[in-house]
Amino acid sequence: MSAFAAQILVRLDAHAPESLQAQLCAGLRRAIRAGVLRPGSRLPSSRALALDLRISRTTAVLAYDQLIAEGVLATRAGSGTFVASVPSDRGSLPLSSGRRTAVHPALSRRGAALAAMPTIAWKLGGAPRPFRLGAPALDLVPLAAWTRMATRRLKALTLAQLDYRDPAGELSLRTCIAEHVRRVRGAACTADQVIVVAGAQHGLELICRVLLDTGEAAWLEEPGYTGARAALIGAGARIVPVPVDAEGMDDAAGIRRAPNARLAYVTPSHQFPMGVPMTLPRRLALLAWARRARAWIVEDDYDCGFHYGSQPMPCLQGLDPDGRVIYVGTFSKTLFPSLRLGYVIVPPDLFGPMAMARGASSFHPPILDQAVLADLMDAGIFERHLRRMRGEYRRRLAALSEGAARHGRGLFTLRPVTTGLHAIADVHGVDDEAAFREALAHGVEVMPVSAYCVDRRRAPRRGLVLGFGGVRPELLDPGMAQLAAAVRAARRLA
Repeated sequence: MSAFAAQILVRLDAHAPESLQAQLCAGLRRAIRAGVLRPGSRLPSSRALALDLRISRTTAVLAYDQLIAEGVLATRAGSGTFVASVPSDRGSLPLSSGRRTAVHPALSRRGAALAAMPTIAWKLGGAPRPFRLGAPALDLVPLAAWTRMATRRLKALTLAQLDYRDPAGELSLRTCIAEHVRRVRGAACTADQVIVVAGAQHGLELICRVLLDTGEAAWLEEPGYTGARAALIGAGARIVPVPVDAEGMDDAAGIRRAPNARLAYVTPSHQFPMGVPMTLPRRLALLAWARRARAWIVEDDYDCGFHYGSQPMPCLQGLDPDGRVIYVGTFSKTLFPSLRLGYVIVPPDLFGPMAMARGASSFHPPILDQAVLADLMDAGIFERHLRRMRGEYRRRLAALSEGAARHGRGLFTLRPVTTGLHAIADVHGVDDEAAFREALAHGVEVMPVSAYCVDRRRAPRRGLVLGFGGVRPELLDPGMAQLAAAVRAARRLA
């Protein structure tokens, strides 16, 4: 995919019910309505666009002709195709509407900041390609067990279960979660501290809304998770980027920049995206700062369930003597992302306010999904699935490392991986954004480390984030060959 196609967020899916022509028209209209393509902007030629998107030139020509007929695009003899200077009412709306375009007020500053957030991971569409970020091994999800237990639960459904339920989540699931994190992660909690949420992102948004007032300072790892940045922006927080080094987030730098911050967001077990764990001295220093500043720590235990050597350090929440750490976990990687079930573990005195706020947002996740997940955990199926996945991810990591050694010599170097489902590749001779654009053009899904920095002007420019969890081992070596070709192409264009 070209830089142009990536910029306007055109995604084409050959398996979608809409034709490629209709998808391309919709993507261009969307970019124009959003202001990504401004009046007078020149578009690539139909031939260039077809090559970049890997579609027939006829499809590109027909899409352009359709938008020209709508008045959305215009041609200039000998100059090419442009966004119309004054798009017609008909062209600026979906074709099914005959109404005039409403002139709406501008977005709020917070809304504009959220709309401008970089994507967490770029996907080209279809099955996971090398090196799709954030995808687990969906081909190995225990669907047969899930289906069997869901069927049993449906047959036993009661009228009471059709009514509104506890906003904190089903007690059976909360009990299983508390037992799991105590045993596996060394957390100190009971079921009465667990609140079930619709994935980790929902948990982060809930925490930030409840604990932060507009303008209050919050530490965020730099580079760091863009989902956490979005949650802080949504709460109106003043984000304070805190650098990450080989020992994790540098709390001393955070204290220099904002000693009285209200909250710190960290991924101590497996920092996203750099993959380093926070050392014990840093953890203890962070807890000591939170005690002095009367601040909260949000611990996102990202990808900690998959490790490839010694056991990871117990979670930060288990070291906390003061009840200042709020723990966030999810089942998106351990099972599958569309499940949209996660959890937050809060100090006992925060449980009531958080449960009330949870009920005010979306009340509770689907009861059936909660009940089936509780059954999987109670029967030991979830734990057996995790053990199976750890073995499979070791194989995939080995294939990734072998491919990098075979194809990356002089082009990129893979950093050691001890935990999680992604790796960092240090690219040589070209910046990460140029390598990212060429990787997309070569059909490879990566992300530049600089995309996860609040201040991209000072961001490191040599790192690519490569996911390996969702890609079958036999595709990782060819993927490394494609990435090597992309880096070579980026070097030629530099």
